[in-house]
Amino acid sequence: MLEQRRFKRSMSFKDRLALFAQEAHEKASQMPSGPEREDMLRKARQAETASRLDAWANSPGLQPPK
Repeated sequence: MLEQRRFKRSMSFKDRLALFAQEAHEKASQMPSGPEREDMLRKARQAETASRLDAWANSPGLQPPK
């Protein structure tokens, strides 16, 4: 049976999403207007939304259904 490769992440999911969003915004700011720039901005917004959803899902105020 094959063993799964496992490794420990050096950054948390939240930090990786924030870094990706920041880098995507920086790349988009250097690109000329066009579909590639819009795609990069869309990816940055998606990463920011994913970060907010992750924070909400892991918040202490979230209660399991009863």
